[in-house]
Amino acid sequence: NQISLRTLSIEEKEQYSRFAIELPYVNNRISLQTGVIKGQELNLKFSELFFHVSDVRDFSRFKIPFKCMATDLETGNLVVLDTGNITNALRATMAIPSIFSAVTIADKRLVDGGVVRNFPVKNVKEMGADIVIGSNVSTGLSAKEKITNPIDVILQMAFFKEAGDFKEELPLTNHYIYMPLEKFNMGSFGSSDIILNEGLEAGRAWYPVFKKLADSLHALGTGEPKQGDSISTHTVFITGYRVTGLKKTSAIFLAHLMNFDDNKTYTAAQINRSIRRAYGSRYYSNITYTLEHSSPDTATIVFNVEENPGTHLKAGVYYTRFRGINVNLNMTSRDLFIPNSRSMVSLSVGESIQLEAEHLQYLGRIKNIAFQTGFKLDNLEINSYTNYKADGSYKQNYSQFFLNFQNSGNNKVAAGVGSAFEYIHYSPSIRSASEVKGNFTNFKSYAYLKYNSLDQIFYPTRGLKMNLELAHVYDQRPRITQLENGQPIANTLSFDNYSRLHFDGTIFAALGKKFNFFTSLQAGINFTGKTNELNDFYIGGINGSFRNQIKFAGLQEATVHSPSVGVLQLGLRYNPINNVYLIGRVNGLVRDFMKNTPGISGLSGYALTFAYRTPIGPLELSAMYSDQSKRLQSYVLFGITF
Repeated sequence: NQISLRTLSIEEKEQYSRFAIELPYVNNRISLQTGVIKGQELNLKFSELFFHVSDVRDFSRFKIPFKCMATDLETGNLVVLDTGNITNALRATMAIPSIFSAVTIADKRLVDGGVVRNFPVKNVKEMGADIVIGSNVSTGLSAKEKITNPIDVILQMAFFKEAGDFKEELPLTNHYIYMPLEKFNMGSFGSSDIILNEGLEAGRAWYPVFKKLADSLHALGTGEPKQGDSISTHTVFITGYRVTGLKKTSAIFLAHLMNFDDNKTYTAAQINRSIRRAYGSRYYSNITYTLEHSSPDTATIVFNVEENPGTHLKAGVYYTRFRGINVNLNMTSRDLFIPNSRSMVSLSVGESIQLEAEHLQYLGRIKNIAFQTGFKLDNLEINSYTNYKADGSYKQNYSQFFLNFQNSGNNKVAAGVGSAFEYIHYSPSIRSASEVKGNFTNFKSYAYLKYNSLDQIFYPTRGLKMNLELAHVYDQRPRITQLENGQPIANTLSFDNYSRLHFDGTIFAALGKKFNFFTSLQAGINFTGKTNELNDFYIGGINGSFRNQIKFAGLQEATVHSPSVGVLQLGLRYNPINNVYLIGRVNGLVRDFMKNTPGISGLSGYALTFAYRTPIGPLELSAMYSDQSKRLQSYVLFGITF
């Protein structure tokens, strides 16, 4: 049910899956849908597979005549689907209640026909079948030894009627294909390869029977399938479009998001690409289409949409050794103040406090131009180190007001410019030999480039993610006191204007089904020869981020700092079983290469991580080591960081 990350717009990728729970908020209350899975990608795949027969409304006219059944959610009656839109019919007949959302056809809310009759031999005989081939993949009733809790009792009762129907209908089949799937259930999506192989093996075993049956039908002149068009090359000329289901947005807004024009010829893949572009904006929870043909190759397209609720409430929890345990909360609203906009407030409360408030306004015909304005706050405690050993700690309170203007040419890339006002306050928590207290402010103007082609948020298997910022920092105003052994000393920090560069990029590649290689490059450079440790880049940590952080496997966050640093990391990830990963990292670092005084130094570090993907985010347990610190250290992450 996960939306493909590549489908989302570049603005939405940064927010998607940041929270474990996401609930729509409608009419001052939380609203739930009729199923966990909307099936957007499933709809598009069916539309693509049946695009070449989209003009067929009578299913008996297919190469292989077809009928399917669904259940009327209101009356419980069995509904035979043999005309209309084949994609909607297929979605209805497989809509397992509470798993897939119900499908509306002719004012009826329909779910899986198996709710009423899961093995309908009598029905297909009534439809005119002479030979019935049956197969049942449900596990049926459980043995008494396996009924050990109240849930098992409820499931057993739910299958009473189905078990009775199956026992009655089974003798009516001409050929019954047994499937050894007792150890699987409706939720065994992670075992799809094994289940498919069981089906292939059964098919190979039954092939001689099917071949003999097909030869007999061909000899009678009734078995030759009709020839049809190719799926991939079929095109339809679209003379116009209509949109149904709109409440807040407009048809022209949807068409602009899709970059869709009528009076053009389209393939199914081209239509799906346009739909995914609009779906990636997250204004819509579902977009399907039907073609109303005036001839086999000419049609009006009707887009059927379900809009996402205007407001969503989100929540999550995470723990890291660096930030402690925190609860994340978020409220996101679309078109709250101005049409074509997204406004959100995010708060992380716990052992550290983080706050984000942002308004994003889309501009342009296809909404590829946007400006963002907002506020960020990050209050946390950071250890200070001498010779790789913690010798104190201080509180850093960081605030930023920003305004950005950007252009996103497609779902992968965005480039923009912006300005920000920053406030940074320091206060010692545990005294160390060298300290600062007080605050300073500055302005920053910057240009940035973002690129994201990853295939998924957590543990991607392929793609590139990159962030580049080139900035000029100016008008720094310090109110800082430097302390040595608790006593004030003369200020040695420079607050002159300077330029800076920050780069962070990671590329992933698949090495077969179980292994993935990844490499990352980070760089932070302050283009100044004057010393100001408060503006340095702080090195350490595997995950998460804070002001001026450079991640480095082998050291805890902010173990060392430098005005110029570059890091190259190589990694290998192994996925032995579903949701379990073993990750190895090795990285090297050079620093201090922009200082006026000679003395370039390097670091090397390693980490080995056991990871498990849970419903509320990753669990990662890491052991790491640096050749310079000569210490074996632990690193823990649980949940989705803010």
